[in-house]
Amino acid sequence: MINYDKDLNPDQLRVVMEDVGPLLVIAGAGSGKTRTLTYRVARLIESGVNPQRILLATFTNKAARSMLSRVRALIDSDISHLWAGTFHHIAHRILRLHAHLLGYDRSFSIIDAEDARQLMNTCISELGIEHKVSKFPKGDVLGEILGLSINTEVPIEDVVDRRYPYFYQRLDDIQVVIDHYISRKKSLNVMDFDDLLFNWRRLLLEHPDVLKLYAEKFFHVLVDEYQDTNMIQSDIVDLTASLHRNLAVVGDDSQSIYSFRGANFANIIRFPERYPDCKIFKLETNYRSTPEILHMANLSIINNEKQFRKELRAVRKRGIRPVVVPAKNAIQQANFVAQRVIELVRSGVPVHEIAVLYRAHYHSMELQMEMVRRGIPFDIRSGIRFFEQAHIKDVTAYMRVVLNPFDELAWKRLLGLYSKIGKATAQKIWSYLSKQPEPLACVLTEGFLKCASKAAAPGLLRLQATMKNLMDSSREKHPANIIEIVLEGGYQEYLQETYTDMASREEDILQLAAFSGKFDTLEAFLSELALLTNMTADDEPLSENPDDKVILSSIHQAKGLEWSVVFLIWCAEGMLPLARALKEPDGEEEERRLFYVAITRAKDQLCLSYPLVDYGRGMGSLPLGPSRFVREITSPSFKAKERPFDQWIVDEY
Repeated sequence: MINYDKDLNPDQLRVVMEDVGPLLVIAGAGSGKTRTLTYRVARLIESGVNPQRILLATFTNKAARSMLSRVRALIDSDISHLWAGTFHHIAHRILRLHAHLLGYDRSFSIIDAEDARQLMNTCISELGIEHKVSKFPKGDVLGEILGLSINTEVPIEDVVDRRYPYFYQRLDDIQVVIDHYISRKKSLNVMDFDDLLFNWRRLLLEHPDVLKLYAEKFFHVLVDEYQDTNMIQSDIVDLTASLHRNLAVVGDDSQSIYSFRGANFANIIRFPERYPDCKIFKLETNYRSTPEILHMANLSIINNEKQFRKELRAVRKRGIRPVVVPAKNAIQQANFVAQRVIELVRSGVPVHEIAVLYRAHYHSMELQMEMVRRGIPFDIRSGIRFFEQAHIKDVTAYMRVVLNPFDELAWKRLLGLYSKIGKATAQKIWSYLSKQPEPLACVLTEGFLKCASKAAAPGLLRLQATMKNLMDSSREKHPANIIEIVLEGGYQEYLQETYTDMASREEDILQLAAFSGKFDTLEAFLSELALLTNMTADDEPLSENPDDKVILSSIHQAKGLEWSVVFLIWCAEGMLPLARALKEPDGEEEERRLFYVAITRAKDQLCLSYPLVDYGRGMGSLPLGPSRFVREITSPSFKAKERPFDQWIVDEY
C-alpha cells in the first residue's frame, strides 16, 4: 500500500484523496504537478477503479510515459488497459474504431506536416491559382490558416484578416483551395493532425451512441496542462466526462502562453463557470527555486487581473538574490552574459545547468556571436543558429554578389527565390552570367531576360529591378541599405507567401540590418559573419563532455524545464513584452505570464538584463528603457514582504 501521508504534502494529498466530482487543480510552477496526477491515478486504481475506465490526456508522449511508469512503480496492478496519451494519440485510437461513421475507411492514413504541405500545394496547382495578379500563400501558410481556423473556431475570413491581412484580397481563392484540400483528403482517405481532434469531436456530437459509449466507459477523466487546451480539446473533455462528471483538470493559468497556437486561456479561467460545483485546489509549495527567486516570481504576476491568485512558497533555504543588470548596449549585454557563464563554470556550475532565455529568436544574435568568439559551447532550442537561418542566408546572398559578382553559390541561392526558377534554370542562368566580364551589369541587359525560358521571365524581371536598385550609385553599398532594397524589392512578399512566422523572420532581418551599423563596409560585415560561422575555439573547452552545452532558448521553448542558473536577456520595453504581441487581445497579460514562466525556470541563480540603447536601424542609437515588468517588480509601491526596490539592481555593466 502507498503511504500517501508520507509521500505527499498536504495540498497534494487533498487532490489525490478527493473522491468524485469536477476538480480544478491550479498547480504552481515546480509544485509537483506530475507527482500529484500520478498518485491520483494510483489511488483511483487502489480504490477499485478499473484502469480501462480511466482516461488520462496529456500534451506529450513523454509525459504520458512518465506518468504510467510512475504508476507502475507505485502499485502492483496491470495498468496496460488504462487509456493514457496525448489528445492526438487517443483520438487516433477512437477513430480507428469509428471512422466509418464519418465516411472514412477504417484503414485511413495520417499525413504529417510535410505531406499536408505538399497536398496543399498540389491543390493550388490543380486549381490553377495564378500568382501573377497578386501574391498567394504557399502550402505551409494555407495549412496554418486552416489550422488556426479549426482550433480557434474562427472563420477563415477572420483568421486571414487578423493574422494575414496582406492576403485578404485573395480570400476567395484561399477558401476555394482550402475547400479543395478538405475534399482531396476525404477522397484519399487521409487525415492530418488537426482532423484527428476535429473528427473525434464530430463523432461525439453527431453520433449520440458513440458519445454514450465513451461517457459511460470513462468513469474518471484527468487532463494534464489544461491551460494549453484549445476549444476542440475542451469540448471533447466536457463531452467525455458529461455522464459521471468525474473530471480532474490540472494546470497553471499563470503559464498559459500558447494563444498563438490556438490555446484558449478561457478554458481554465472559466472552468468554475462551466462547473459551478467544482472544487478548486491550489498547489503552491515550490520544490524548485530559492525563496528569493520565488519572491520575484510572485511579484511578477501580481498585475494580471485574469488569474487564480496564488503565492508560491519555497521549501528550500535562502539563496542568492536575483539581479537586474542594465548594459550599455546589446554587445555589452552579450559580453556580460558570456563572461558570467565562464565564471560560473569555473566556480563549479555544470555547463548544462546554465540557460539563457529570451522572448524572440533574434534576441540571441549578439550572444551567439560572443559565445562563438569565446569558445563557449551552446545548444539553441529556439531554432537554428542565427546566421544559418534560411532568411538570413537569403539576404546575405545579395550582399555576397554585390561584393563578389562571381560568387556562384550566392547567385544560385538568390535565383531560387524567384518564381519559376528551379535548380536547373538557376544553373542555366549562372552559366550565362559566369561568362560575362561584369555579371552585375549583365543582369541589367535585355539579354539577361532571355537567357532562360519564358516562364522564368517575370522572376528575372523582378530580380533585374532589385539589382538595378542595388547598383544605384545614389545608395551606399552598406548591409543595411542592401537589406532595405531587398525587402522592398519583393523579399518581404516572399516571406509572407512562404513562412507561417513571417513577422518573426522579418524582425530577424531588421535586427541584422541594425547590427550591421557597427561595420564601416560591406566587406568587413561579411568577413565577420564568415569568421564567426567557421570559427573554432583556441582556448581550453569549458567542459570535457562535448554534449555539455549552455542552453539558449526562447521562453516558449523553455516551459516545463529548469536550470540552476538562468539569464533572461533583452528585458527592455518593446522586447519583453514584445511590441507586436501587445496588439493582440489580452496581449499584455500573456506577455506577463511569459515573464513569470522565465523567472520560474531558475533554481539557484537568476539574472535579468537589458541594453540601454538599441541599434537605430539607420537612425542612430535609440534609447531603451527597462521592461514594464522589470519596473513593476522594482516598484516601491508593491506591498511585498521585503522591500524589492534597489535590492535587485546592480550597476551598469
